[in-house]
Amino acid sequence: MNTVFKPYSNDPTAGQASSLLTFDEKLSRSLALSVRATALVFEDPVSRHLLEQMERIAPSDATVLIIGETGTGKELVARHIHALSSRKNNTFGALNCAALSENLIESELFGHEKGAFTGALASKEGWFETAHKGSLFLDEVGDLPLALQAKLLRVLQEREVVKVGSRQPVPVDVRIIAATNVNLEEAVAAQHFRADLYYRFNVAMIQLAPLRERPGDILPLTHHFLKMYAERLGYAEVALSPAAMHVLLNYDWPGNIRELENAVHRALLICPGNVLRPEDFKLSGVRISEQANSISTSSLETALHRLFEQAPPKLFEVIEETVIRSAFEYCEKNQVQTARMLDISRNVLRHKLNHYGLLPGKQGKFTEKDVA
Repeated sequence: MNTVFKPYSNDPTAGQASSLLTFDEKLSRSLALSVRATALVFEDPVSRHLLEQMERIAPSDATVLIIGETGTGKELVARHIHALSSRKNNTFGALNCAALSENLIESELFGHEKGAFTGALASKEGWFETAHKGSLFLDEVGDLPLALQAKLLRVLQEREVVKVGSRQPVPVDVRIIAATNVNLEEAVAAQHFRADLYYRFNVAMIQLAPLRERPGDILPLTHHFLKMYAERLGYAEVALSPAAMHVLLNYDWPGNIRELENAVHRALLICPGNVLRPEDFKLSGVRISEQANSISTSSLETALHRLFEQAPPKLFEVIEETVIRSAFEYCEKNQVQTARMLDISRNVLRHKLNHYGLLPGKQGKFTEKDVA
C-alpha cells in the first residue's frame, strides 16, 4: 500500500491531533517535481465531511468520480478509498490520461500483443489486467479521446478487455476510480465527452474542495511540510511567525496543496533563521482573486475595438483561432500545457486545433492576413 493514514499533531498546544493522509516516504520523494498533492489533513469541517464520505463509499464496489482542481489531492483520496475497501490487498493502478498520446493510452489501458504496432517487441498487460481484483485510478478522464471513451465504456459494461492486436477478450474485475479537473457535464453538452460514459463514472461522486475553501487545513498542512522538509534538510526545529501565518491564511493558493508544499520548501531554503517570515514565502499576502481583478485589459480591448471597426467575416472564429494558435505556440505546441493554461480539457483543445488546422499536416482556416 502506498499511502499512510495516521493521527498527526500539527501543534503541540492543540488539544486534538489532525488526521494525516500521505504517500509513503519513498513514493513521496519520487513525486517531488509532480503537480500532485502529497498530503491531506482533515482539520477543516469541509475536509472532515470529505473523510466521512470516503469512509461511506469505500467498502462498496461502486465506481467513484472525484472532481477537483489540480493539486487538491485526488490521487490520495483514490488510494485511501482503495485502502479502505475489500480490494486493499490487491493492486492499485494509477494512470494519468492527459500525460500520454492517444496511441499509447489504449496500449496502457488494455495491453497489446507482440507485433501489434511498430515497437511492440513483446506482449504486454494493460492496467486493467494488472489491477485485476484491485482498483484502477484514471486521472484526467476528461482528456480521453472520444474513440477511446467508447472502448472504455465497453470494458466497463462487459468486464473484459481486448488487447491491441488481439481478438481474444480477457475477463477483468477492476474497481474504477476516475478523476478530473474539468466540468464533465459541460463537456457532455459540448459533445466532447460521452454521456453514457459520464453516467457510468458518476455512480458515487466526490467533490474535492480547493485549499482556499478549507482554510482550517492550511496551517496543519504547513506544519506537516515544515517538519518533513526540515528533517530532509537536516535543520533544527523551525517555527512560523504570526505574520507568516496571517499571510498563509489570506492567500488564495491557486495551485492548492502542491503550491503550499513548494512554498514551504522554498521558504526553508532561503530563511536565514529558525522562524519563517512572510517574505520567505515570496507570496503577496493578498488574495489572488483581488489581484486578478486589477489586471488591466485595456490593450486587449483596444485590439478588439479595431477588429470590431473592420468587422471581418466570421469575427468570433478569427478571435478564437488567434487565441488558440497564440497559446499553442507560447506553450511550444504542448497540448497538455496549452489546455491547462486556457483552462479547457485536452479534448476541447484538440477539437479546436483540428478545426483551425493547427495540428501537423493541417492548413489553418485563417491567417494573420485575415485580421490585418
